[in-house]
Parts: sequence; structure tokens; C-alpha cells
Amino acid sequence: MGLFINTLPLRVDLNGNVHESVLRTHARLASLLEHEHASLVLAQRCSNVPQGTPLFSSMLNYRHNAPSSEETSNNSGIEHLQSTERTNYPLSLSVEDFGTELGLTVDVVRPFDPERICGYMQQSLQSLAEALDHAPDMVVHDLEILPLEERRLLLQTWNETQQDFPSHQCIHHFFEQKVEQTPQATALVFMDQSLSYSELNERANRLAHHLIGLRIQPDTLVAICVERSFGMIIGVLAILKAGGAYVPLDPTYPKERLISILEDARPRIALVDNVGLAILKDAKLNQPCQKDHGDEAPIVLIDINEPRLLPHTNPEVLELTSHHLAYVIYTSGSTGKPKGVMVEHHGFVEYILSRIEDLGLDGSSRVLQFSSLNFDVSAMDTFTAFFSGASLHLLDNRTRLDRSQLWDYIERHSITQAVLPPAILQECKGCPPLSTKLTIVSCGEELPASLLRALCRQIPNGTFINEYGPTESTVMATTWKSPTVFNGHIVPIGRPIANKKIYILDDRGRPVPLGAVGELYISGVGIARGYLNLHELTTKVFVPDPFTKETDARMYKTGDLARYLPDGNLLFLGRNDHQVKIRGFRIELGEIEARLVHYTLVDKAAVIAMGEGNDKRLVAYVVAKPNDQLINSLRTYLSSSLPDYMVPAAFVRLDNLPLSSNAKFDRRQLPLPDDTSFVHQSYEAPRGVIEPALMNIWMESLNIDQIGRHDNLFMLGGHSLLAVRMITLDIHSMLGFKITLRAGFEAPTIAELSTRLLNAGNSQEDAFDVLLPIKPRGDRSHSVSD
Repeated sequence: MGLFINTLPLRVDLNGNVHESVLRTHARLASLLEHEHASLVLAQRCSNVPQGTPLFSSMLNYRHNAPSSEETSNNSGIEHLQSTERTNYPLSLSVEDFGTELGLTVDVVRPFDPERICGYMQQSLQSLAEALDHAPDMVVHDLEILPLEERRLLLQTWNETQQDFPSHQCIHHFFEQKVEQTPQATALVFMDQSLSYSELNERANRLAHHLIGLRIQPDTLVAICVERSFGMIIGVLAILKAGGAYVPLDPTYPKERLISILEDARPRIALVDNVGLAILKDAKLNQPCQKDHGDEAPIVLIDINEPRLLPHTNPEVLELTSHHLAYVIYTSGSTGKPKGVMVEHHGFVEYILSRIEDLGLDGSSRVLQFSSLNFDVSAMDTFTAFFSGASLHLLDNRTRLDRSQLWDYIERHSITQAVLPPAILQECKGCPPLSTKLTIVSCGEELPASLLRALCRQIPNGTFINEYGPTESTVMATTWKSPTVFNGHIVPIGRPIANKKIYILDDRGRPVPLGAVGELYISGVGIARGYLNLHELTTKVFVPDPFTKETDARMYKTGDLARYLPDGNLLFLGRNDHQVKIRGFRIELGEIEARLVHYTLVDKAAVIAMGEGNDKRLVAYVVAKPNDQLINSLRTYLSSSLPDYMVPAAFVRLDNLPLSSNAKFDRRQLPLPDDTSFVHQSYEAPRGVIEPALMNIWMESLNIDQIGRHDNLFMLGGHSLLAVRMITLDIHSMLGFKITLRAGFEAPTIAELSTRLLNAGNSQEDAFDVLLPIKPRGDRSHSVSD
């Protein structure tokens, strides 16, 4: 016949103080008794919850288990052998009332632990009773639900990372120590040329003395805008030795963005080579740079390659301390302008020393320098090598972009450490296995488990480390080392590194239970000084650390979501705001939106990220009047001020942004982009026998139904990694043509690329008997023999 009880749904309101909430809940429970005979089906229908959606997922029972005075003995001939409770709900909690005491019984689905749930309930009841007795006006959300033992585990035990380090020394001091210890050891390798530690030090010293002569002082910002070369590393060392802080400017970025950084940082001096000089010589700054005595002065451009007959001894800047700035690196900003993160010497020194120990680096190590100077990972590469006496291998741009050349370089030079983002590693999956004993550090974005399993097979002698950390925490904050054979389905970001602390907090700044999702906060040594010229934002995200006894301790509010795994490792779960990561680049969608609304034809704008992994793309939605040239104009406009990775792949014009029922912008209602959302030229069908084959590749790779022979690959949403894959894999391996990467990038249309292929001496016209048909999208076979 079933149970002679009925299930009553209760909505509990936790807004308000403890006393009011208890009275309100009691009143609602009492009013439910009027409906105790109503069926659950009726309750579901009255709730307005959509059909098929569970009305609730947890059950609370209150059971009176006090023994009855009329209870008889066991002389009835019936013996109780065993009983097992079952529930249909993910969480079922029963309060056992034994008359003189209370007990708790929990049934819960895996992987949750019923004992931990009981612990939370017991702590909650204790906190509630104490609040009712002593603080009835306490806000309900302030009740403590974590048992003391778990709170200690989350805040203290897993954050016991303290290690001593020479906190008084600056970055260049450790480099100079290695110069003294191993002057003839190879320090830097670039394009088959090398510099010893003593040679590199002497060149940096001459430039440093020149900067000191220009009255560089501690915390003085010095820009550096040079191509990848010896000069890039020499310039960084010279600025640090002179007591200044370097501000990197990647010459591949749009000129307008570089000018924006200069206007915010306002350095008096910029180190340049021929490329940097061409970019900055005619720069017009809205805010002139400042002299030390306060007068306005134009920026001074110094040729980094100019020979200087100056002392080559180590300069000594007496007033420089480890709490002065080492660098200011600009990241994407939600206000429409990039924001500069200020990092001091002592935090960076501590970080590098801890990484050297964990990575096992020494004088025999060969470290790859892959990242742009605009990313702090480049500083990690450079100074893990120099602090340990290893040789730093600086890649030229051509090798960086070509995955086969990159992979070959690692094998040929027996590289022992490489820090590479997952997007690059994904592109290298098809490369031959490596025999070198290589440690790969993955960072910048989520590392897929399938990619890690493939890398374990591809590099049998490799070591794989996954790290996480924003620029604001000084490069990295957590680390996880993969087992030799990885068969897992998720890749953690690990535990806090030396002298770092990690907190997972709710929106009220309180620790969430073990396994629950919360926002990740980082505390400890290395938290950045803040954002340059952005005091209000600095105060908002660099907040006091309430969980330590250290005075003036701060923690950084990352905006990243995470949770703890049972073994204490962290799992990254994405963002809680509009910041995204695409191919390792950190992008504030608000910055792109702010740029769009400044365009005269745009009233409102929204930008979202679509897709996963390497196929993730930015899509912009704009409220504007119909205009045939709108998409082309918007892309040209953004390309002049934003790096390529921040320019949306597609633009969708709308009459209005969609709103939710409460009149708020609803991103979920945004339509998917179609072929009209991309930048197209006037359509012209492919010609000859090569162009249709190329068009098949483009349509498949870009997921677009129609592409004309004059459409631009990058304006259709292509990016450098996709272009490299198409050139090296599809065109070379599948069609049998050979073309250099540079030629491929200089020919971004099908018509131009076809001409390049034929002119490169790869003509295979005679191999085609018929004009190749255009395959429908989804057919992944690109073989010419088809």
C-alpha cells in the first residue's frame, strides 16, 4: 500500500537575521499542514516549475524514535536480522528524536560523504542554537557551518607552504652571482649564436650605466619595444640593473594599443631597435612623460643595439631594495583600456627560487624561451634559467609559429624545460615522438585530459606539470605534477606553491565546504603591489587577508571559480565574470565592448566566447542600423587598436539586445552567427584545379558554408595557430604542396595562396584530371585523390 505519509515542499528564505528566519520558517511549516493531504503532483503543478524539473532534491525527515511504554518483548517468535534504508533523493537527512537525545542519519549519493554532511548539520545546529541564545540579530549567512577540523584543513593545513628565501635580494643579483660562478657557461642562445654569462652581463652593464646616466631611479618605468633578439634580454637585464622597472611593448601589437600603454605608464625612456623605432618615433602621447622634477618631457628613444664605451662592471644602486618594482605588465582591462600590474623584486625572487627547486634545474639545463615579453611567463623562462646557471634558448618568431620547427628545435637542442600553453601543445600532437628528457609546464588555460594522455605517449621520457596563476600573483600560484602514466579524466591545477595560500570562498568571503564551488583567492608572498594608476580597482581586488595573523597581509580576488578535490588538489572551473581565456590569452570582454560602443555607428555591444579548446572564438553583437559595410568597418576599426586575438571572428547586427523577463540583458538569447556575420569580399567562385581543394580545407577548418576566392582567412575568424595547422598539415600533408609559413601568412586569400603554391615550383596541374568539386562541410577528407 506504500507509505502513509505525504511529502510537503518547503521554500526556505535565508535572507534576514536568525530570529526572524526561524519564526518565518516555523510559520511556513505550520501553514503547510493545511495541504498535508495534497499530492506531490498537485504541488508540482502549483509551483510553476517546468514539467520534468525536480521540485526539490533533498529530503528532511523528523522521526520520533522514543521507545513506547507498551513495547513487548521478543517472545513473539520474530527475530530482527537486518534493515536497510533507501531513498530516491540525492540527499536525505533524518533527525532521530530519541526522547532524551537527538541523532542524525544521512543518505547521500557518491562522491559525497554522509559523515561530512552530518558534521555540517551538527555544526549548523550548534551555531544556530548559540545565535538564538546570544545573537538573534545575526545574519543567517554568517552562521558557521564548517566544523573546526575541516576549517583548519582548508585554511591552514593545505596552506602550510612557508619556506625561507633571501627576501632582501633583487632579481639581477642572482644573475650576477651565476656570472661570478660560471662566467664562461652559455647563458643565451638565439639563431645559432650564443653569449656566455660574462658576455651577456658586460653588454647589460654598459646599457645599465647609460640608463643610470639618464637619472633612472628605483620605481622608474622604462619601456622596451624590440624584436626577439639578444637585445630583448640585454634590455631587460639593463633596466633591472639600473634600478628601474621594465614595461614590455610587443612590436607585433597594434600601434594604438602600444601608445595607450605608454600614455598610462608614462615612461621617460623607451629602449628600441629598428622595428621599435619605426613604431614609436612618431608616437603622439596625449599625456606627456614626466621628468623626475615634475616637468613634462617627450619620451626618449634609445637604440638598444648602439655600441657604448661605458664600464662593463656591475652597477650598484644603493637606494634600490627588493620592495621596488621589477616590471609592469599590461593585461586586458574591462574599462576599454589595458591595465598595468605592478610586480616587485622580492615576490618574483621567491617565485623563481621555488620553481628552480621543484623543476630540478641546474647548470646543465636548457630552458626554452617561448612566450612574448608581454607575458610574465617570459620572465619565468628567463630567470629560472639565469638563477640556476642554465642556458636560455630564445626562439625566433618563425620557429615559434611553426609547430614542426618548434618540435624539431626541442629535439635537436635537447631542451630540458619548456613552458607552453595547451593551445600550442594541441597543435604539436601530430608531431613525431620526442626522445629528449623534457619537462613541459602547461599554463595559461585549461589542460584537457585527452591532450595530457596523448603527450605522455608522445614524450615517453617527459615530465608534465600543470600550473595556474594570474599575473597579479606573480606568474603562478599552484602546481600539479602528472604521474608517469596519466589515465585520468580531469587535470587538476594542483596545490599552492611555496609561500602561497589558496582560499576558496563564497560571495560573502567565507570558506566553502570541501568540494563546493567558490571563488579562488590567492594570498602570501608575491601578491602584486596593485594596478598602475588604478587605486579604486586595486582596493577592490587586492583585499586584506582575514585568515592570517600576519600584519598587512593581502589576498587577490581572482574571479576564477574552483573547488577542492578530496586529495587537496584544486580543480579550475572557469570564470565568474566576463573574462575569458582564448589560446592562452587573457581577455576582458568588457574591453572589446567598450571599444565597440565608441564606434559612431554602434549604440550597444556585447561580446561572448563560443566553442571549446582551439575552436573557441569571440563573437560580437552590436545594436546598429543596417549597413552593408558594417562588419568590414568594425573589424578594420578594432584591428587598428586591439591585438589580433582580441578581434572578434564574427559580428552580428541586432536591432536590440535580448532581455530577460526582469528586463536585464540575457546572453543566452543571443542568436548564433551565420555566414553573413563574417567579413566577406564580393563572392567569386574558385578557379582552376587547386583553388577548390584549398576552399574545401578552409570551409572545413573555419566551419563556414561558403567562402570566396578573395575572402581573407583572418577576417573570417582564422587565427595564427589555425593557419599554421592548415599550412603544415592540410596543404602540405594532404595536398602535397610545400610552402613556407611566411609565404602562407602573406597570402591570406585562396587566390593569393594558390598563386604562391604554383610560383613556388610545386605545380601539380598535370596530376588533376578533373576540376575538384567543392565538398560539403563535414567531410573531413581533403585528399587530392578524391
